[in-house]
Amino acid sequence: MYSNTDFKTKKALKEAVKNGPVPCHQPGPFGPAVEDGSHSCEGPHYPKPHSWYATVEVKDGKIVEVTR
Repeated sequence: MYSNTDFKTKKALKEAVKNGPVPCHQPGPFGPAVEDGSHSCEGPHYPKPHSWYATVEVKDGKIVEVTR
């Protein structure tokens, strides 16, 4: 799963979530909608190599908390 914004670092995602929910999506055949609950998020977006991973809480299609 990805945040709609292509964050370069996990720290940048955490800072953005502190300022409010961050929209997200699931590429490929399982998306684009993301169900409420705990999910793994990765970045930066494909085709760049992923350099960070996070566990996030999603509500109403938006990341509301970075838990790990």
